Amino acid sequence: MEIRDYELFEVPPRSLLLKVETSDGLIGWGEPILEGRAQTAAAAVRELLDTYVVGEEAYEIERLWQKMYRSGFYRGGPILMSALSGIDQALWDLKGKSLGVPVYELLGGKARDQIRLYAHIRGETPTEAAEYAVERVEEGFTALKGAPGSRDWEHLDTPAVLDEARAHVGAVRDAVGDEIDLMFDFHGCPSKPMAKRLATALEEFDPMFYEELVVPEKNDVLPGIAAHTDIPLATGERMYSRFDFKPLLEAGAVDVIQPDVSHAGGITELRKIATMAEAYDVAVAPHSPLSAVALAACVQVDACTQNAIIQEQIVHEDRVPNYLADMSVFDHDDEGYIDIPEGPGLGIDVDEGYVREMTTEDAWDAPIVTRRDGSITDW
Repeated sequence: MEIRDYELFEVPPRSLLLKVETSDGLIGWGEPILEGRAQTAAAAVRELLDTYVVGEEAYEIERLWQKMYRSGFYRGGPILMSALSGIDQALWDLKGKSLGVPVYELLGGKARDQIRLYAHIRGETPTEAAEYAVERVEEGFTALKGAPGSRDWEHLDTPAVLDEARAHVGAVRDAVGDEIDLMFDFHGCPSKPMAKRLATALEEFDPMFYEELVVPEKNDVLPGIAAHTDIPLATGERMYSRFDFKPLLEAGAVDVIQPDVSHAGGITELRKIATMAEAYDVAVAPHSPLSAVALAACVQVDACTQNAIIQEQIVHEDRVPNYLADMSVFDHDDEGYIDIPEGPGLGIDVDEGYVREMTTEDAWDAPIVTRRDGSITDW
């Protein structure tokens, strides 16, 4: 079964979908997006496919992965690994469909029957965030993630900004009660000293974890931040291989890692990263703010991964188009759990007609955020 052809589709809100076809007409799907750099990712996907994959045996996923990773000499990073990730997802989808089994069966079989999803909290003010959180709980989610208010902190900021963060988070906690798990996402915006202060200031609200208190370039300061709080620390969405995660795990500062199946080497590498993390007693909560294709790939790994604890998703938000012919595969119960899909490959049926209809050249761009003095900051 040789790889014969492929197509790429840029679709809202910020996805790049890859369709790969074999010589016998089988189709596999993947999501090789680099958010805000869709055309850059697309160029890398084409180079990798044309150079290393088209014309090759589709079953040999590990060999093709190693060929794409090692043969270019320059390895890793967000562009190449995102491109490789989506190709890898499509290859697993093809192999599962060809054999008539879900991908997780090819990875050793299920370790669980369900995985819990979490939803996002939006809202600029404490009242807006609290109201939105209540709506998500009423929809059946028992775990929510959001920003602790505004994230445009100065390098050294005033006590008032800590009060604002406490007010924002406190409003959400008061609205949903103590039975709901909350996660606070800092997007790496705080400086080291502000990360310490925020971690201490928000402890009273007992979150499940703090996410990306600092950008990954500053992972070396995480042990010092961890010493300031009892709340578990999480990071990893902007790390691109097991080699990136190795020093993070060895440092022992994080309790949850969040590799992204569309950035960290696909299903093949996500599985290896998760296994590494298990040896360090670190949990996995895969990052996935993308379409149902990426979510399906994550769930296949969640299914067979003992230390997977929860799964991010945005497909249950009104603003996110549904690219599946049958979305019920991600229907959740009243505690936010979904059954592990039993269909072949990724376990989904992509609506190709709708994908083509929604294809756009109007790429999503990451925002440019400035401080009051005009300097550029993280977002």
